[in-house]
Amino acid sequence: MHGIISIWDFFQKQVLGLRWLNTLIGSLLQAIGMNPETKLYSAIQFFIYDSFKIFFLLSVLIFIISYIQSYFPPQRTRRILGGIKGFPGRAMGAILGILTPFCSCSSIPLFIGFCSAGLPIGVTLSFLIMSPMADLGSLTMLMTQFGWKIAFAYLVTGFVIAVTGGTIIEKLGMEKYVADYIRNAHLAESDEEKLTFKDRLHVAVEGVVDIVKRVWPYIFLGVGIGSLIHNVIPQEIVQSILGREQWYSVLLACLVGIPMYADIFGAIPIAEALLAKGAGLGTVISFMMSVTSLSLPSMIMLAKAMKKKLLITFIVTVSAGIVLIGYIFNAFAYLFI
Repeated sequence: MHGIISIWDFFQKQVLGLRWLNTLIGSLLQAIGMNPETKLYSAIQFFIYDSFKIFFLLSVLIFIISYIQSYFPPQRTRRILGGIKGFPGRAMGAILGILTPFCSCSSIPLFIGFCSAGLPIGVTLSFLIMSPMADLGSLTMLMTQFGWKIAFAYLVTGFVIAVTGGTIIEKLGMEKYVADYIRNAHLAESDEEKLTFKDRLHVAVEGVVDIVKRVWPYIFLGVGIGSLIHNVIPQEIVQSILGREQWYSVLLACLVGIPMYADIFGAIPIAEALLAKGAGLGTVISFMMSVTSLSLPSMIMLAKAMKKKLLITFIVTVSAGIVLIGYIFNAFAYLFI
């Protein structure tokens, strides 16, 4: 058992976490004359290492996921979800969200397509909540940064929020508050293409290019903010504001996260730095969830797809779930760290 743990520890730190790269960057910075005792050295090392690691893992994982997704075009996905009702349908919507590497704004067109195809509102909203919150790539990143227990707990609680949110809104009978132009649309089914192996590789490469082109500014921004928090802002300040002993820290993190626009890859470096400085685990989790699921730009886009009553219900339901999960994580942080 000890041997298995050692192998996994090596795989997590050196293969997924690329810790060897951090050591190499440090050696190169020292070789050009930088003092490893300075904050500037630490900030530059953090920025280069985290940026390269995120882009590398993101590219590899999106390539694999995009290749797999080439077997599931939108028509097939709609048929699969359209035949599943109730809780199983909402669970499938959330699972599909995990399998799709989209930020909140990119998930909205799929949400509109699903609604136009006549899928139940609970299924489409479970997908919409879960898709930006976590995907296979981000889960791997979470595991390398925080360990498998936190990554798994994040996935499970995100899934619970997605399915519960979809269930509540569906039970409230809010289908009628989807925008009229969406409810009255009728999507035509087109023939599914038969893709060759070469075609699927092309789709996978295009998926990597598309995702990286859309998220690179937010990754650099997130890593930059994380580097600032990690190396410049005193630990005492972070602990005094976002420490788990502060009753308002989860609410504050959720509110701060909403105006930001970043996908999970941009949020992870900030969360990593906050946690290292003493922020509560639940506070950090709430921040990541609110940034990804309730960003202001995505809410503005949703306002075109939902009537006001549904949009408000969506925001309140998801926010309540995120805040509740944050307090639970803070209360039981000792189980994960």
